[in-house]
Amino acid sequence: MTNHESDGHDGRDVRRRKFIAAAGAVGVAGIAGCNGTGDEGDGGDGSDGGSAVGQIGSGRAGRGLPGGTPMAEMPALEGELTVYSGRGEFLVGELVGYIDDLYDDLDLTVRYGGSTDLVNQIINEGEGSPADVFYSVNSGALGALADQGRTQELPSEVTDKVREEFRTEQWIGTSGRARTVPYNTDEYSESEMLDDIMAYPEEFEGDLGWAPSYGSAQAFITAMRILEGEEATRDWLEAMVERGASTYPDEFVTCQAIADGEIDAAFTNHYYIQRVIDGNPEAPIATSFTEGDAGAVFNVAGAAVVDTADDDDLAANFVRHLLSAEAQDYFARSTFEYPLIPEVEPIGNLPPIDELDVPDLDLTQLSNLEPTIDLMRDAGVQI
Repeated sequence: MTNHESDGHDGRDVRRRKFIAAAGAVGVAGIAGCNGTGDEGDGGDGSDGGSAVGQIGSGRAGRGLPGGTPMAEMPALEGELTVYSGRGEFLVGELVGYIDDLYDDLDLTVRYGGSTDLVNQIINEGEGSPADVFYSVNSGALGALADQGRTQELPSEVTDKVREEFRTEQWIGTSGRARTVPYNTDEYSESEMLDDIMAYPEEFEGDLGWAPSYGSAQAFITAMRILEGEEATRDWLEAMVERGASTYPDEFVTCQAIADGEIDAAFTNHYYIQRVIDGNPEAPIATSFTEGDAGAVFNVAGAAVVDTADDDDLAANFVRHLLSAEAQDYFARSTFEYPLIPEVEPIGNLPPIDELDVPDLDLTQLSNLEPTIDLMRDAGVQI
């Protein structure tokens, strides 16, 4: 059975979650007391008496305060708000709790589940859905909800914060993940890695691995099918099977196998490499990128305001908070994702988004996995 990746956790409601600040947190009280309505600050460096930027979680050692707009300069969140989150509580619960704790007049309910399941739930609930905001692990689910007419247009002060390829009028990316080719640095140098994803099965001399049953890997193959066509994708898949590429249950385990010397390279999202390094800073693993092809696809987690939102402004302003300096810094440090506002740098000596050679691809198409799975099975891939 295919194991579709999700970072969902469970279906519990979390009401009024309280954030306990880490020992190194700064400026939380200052943010909680500010109800400014501006949205143009750069966050500063914390040394000139400007708006405070609070730290969510730990891990800022050696890292300056983030740029971008602090929550203190965003409209205050007041009223009742229900968020359906396809992002797991273990990944974003601390962030959501932090936002909740800033505003005494915010009554926040979060329902966690799989992104696809929550889309179906909103559709089935119809006009009676309590959902105000849908927070998704991927753009495909956001596009699916928008296609059903169940989202509403976001204000420009929200959408203008993110590059246009990572947003539409109906939804916006809040953090990103880049497809990469991680490799073992004891065996290969960056200059020896290929820049064409289609060349790897036949031209790379080392041992390759992948996680074909994993959702992000299937989205990667979907991108290949869309960009290169079914015939070329079938040839690529058959070549991977023929060369005996090692198969792993997920992409973190795949990256760990590289660090352990079991294989030399693989195809994964970038943050799994950073999670291995976070556990062992001396791990012999690094990140390489291909150019303008399926191996360089950049997908996003993101949010939309649901058409049943009781308070459109409150819902949109919650989404805006996910693009704040604090939230974007949290995504970089805690989930190892790419921040989507340019003022916050990614973790791990990664190139900024502007330097990535990302293919021209409608990200919502990556949700159409059924033809991909059929093609993979026809090519002999065991999933």
